Amino acid sequence: MISFRTHVATLVAVFLALAVGVVLGGGPLSDLGRGTDENTAALKDRLDETETIADFGNDFVADTSDRILAGALKGRQVAMVTLPGAKASTVDALREAVGAAGGTVTAVQELGSSLVNPAEKGLVESLTTQMLSQVPAGSVSGNATTYERAGELIALTLSTTETAGATVRAEAGTVSEGLVGANLLPQAAEVTRLAPLVLVVSGDEVSGDGGDAILSGLVRGLSRRSVGTVVVSDTSERDDQMDRVRRDDAWGAATSVDGAEQVVGQTTAVLALARSFDTQGGNFGATGSDGTVPLR
Repeated sequence: MISFRTHVATLVAVFLALAVGVVLGGGPLSDLGRGTDENTAALKDRLDETETIADFGNDFVADTSDRILAGALKGRQVAMVTLPGAKASTVDALREAVGAAGGTVTAVQELGSSLVNPAEKGLVESLTTQMLSQVPAGSVSGNATTYERAGELIALTLSTTETAGATVRAEAGTVSEGLVGANLLPQAAEVTRLAPLVLVVSGDEVSGDGGDAILSGLVRGLSRRSVGTVVVSDTSERDDQMDRVRRDDAWGAATSVDGAEQVVGQTTAVLALARSFDTQGGNFGATGSDGTVPLR
């Protein structure tokens, strides 16, 4: 039997597809530049229609999100990781969505700007290499790149590959203290329990030479030490960081979701977390190549 959640998620996908279709397939862009009053009026009408459809889809999800998400993460733990520039409103909304799904946020770890600054790569390389001697053998993949290693070390303090979660590791304090001392983390998060799921909230683009590799490396590292990792961003645009990393297929086992500034995207992110227990990876959301909503 098809669940209520599947029905609703399908409707959400239809709403988003209609909105995109009106903008792109419906032809308002073809009216640009013609300059006549008639074409200008037609363009305005079509844009108004697009906004109405988009608002309807978002309002629909907002009004039904409790039922859509009910039980999706029942009894599950989620650790949140926020990149510099992540919007507090988005972080709060995602945290509420996890709660609405029956899940618990066990920690919110903010990453420092130095960690994602290409000019500080030498510091990140040196510190994370030194830390290998302070954690149990096998805690970090032997072939990990600099930023994958940083992601795996951060994961040691937040997450686990055990589906039921786990108690905080003895070495977590040592790792956190080292990262905070080097100004790679502003402060260590209060962690109540290691979570099987990690939700990464992006913020400002990681700019500079190798910025995409820094972000994707951190996410890949986190995903190696969790059951499932989901990285979210605002609605992606052509050739922005989310778009580039997606095209390079550089997220590894992590799932990506864009559109997180909207209720639709926040709901999709939680459904992607729930899906991670069965299936990892894929690109979803407003411009996701694998669809708008990850249906299980």
